[in-house]
Amino acid sequence: MSFCNAVVLITGGSAGIGAATAEVFAKEGASLAIVGRNKEKLNAVAKRCQELGAKTLTIVADLTKDEEADSIVKKTIDEFGKLNVLVNNAGIFRQSGIMADEFLTSFDEVMNTNIRAPVRITRSAVPSLIETKGNIVNVSSIAGTNVNRPTFIAYKTSKAALNHFTRCVAFELAPHGVRVNSVSPGPTRTNIFEGSTVNADTLLEKTALLRVSDPVEIADLILYVASDKAKSITGSNYIIDNGSMLK
Repeated sequence: MSFCNAVVLITGGSAGIGAATAEVFAKEGASLAIVGRNKEKLNAVAKRCQELGAKTLTIVADLTKDEEADSIVKKTIDEFGKLNVLVNNAGIFRQSGIMADEFLTSFDEVMNTNIRAPVRITRSAVPSLIETKGNIVNVSSIAGTNVNRPTFIAYKTSKAALNHFTRCVAFELAPHGVRVNSVSPGPTRTNIFEGSTVNADTLLEKTALLRVSDPVEIADLILYVASDKAKSITGSNYIIDNGSMLK
């Protein structure tokens, strides 16, 4: 599953699933552009990827700002000359119910990061991906399918939108040879729930296998979906949730 001579752009690459994804692609020979808001964390991920032999570009950006979101594809092309894989991984979580005073504020914040940013970045990346016959992997969540936690409305809605955006764009870009898929993790050991009343371990008993995933497990699936081994797959959503959807 070699990615030698391939250029991979990963948003949300400073920690968690994004950082793990950068490292697995680095091991397969890819050149990387990793995007995040925390420069120190990005540099730490870049250092690990460089130690694995990968050429690595770090881009500090706030993807909710249009000009910064628009710049990341251009910076990647300027550095490496092309783009083969886009991994839209950046995402945030806010816990708020529909009757809460702050609901609309948190809803807008989540939607701007979790769906508007990947839509804008995808639009910027499409011309380059058509040239390389590349592909896109959107990191969604099983939250885009289930509705079992009422105060997760914003997050769940954003991921449901991302799933449908994936299918729609996959259909539009298929004639151009560009594949678009999504990966939907269940409980995973990341910091996305930081500041809320839940974390991965509180969700352990919600899984059929009674375990939560490490970020590298999600990264390995992203790697496969982006590889030529999955060349017949587009418009699909891969669930990796330790059986959470069975309960």
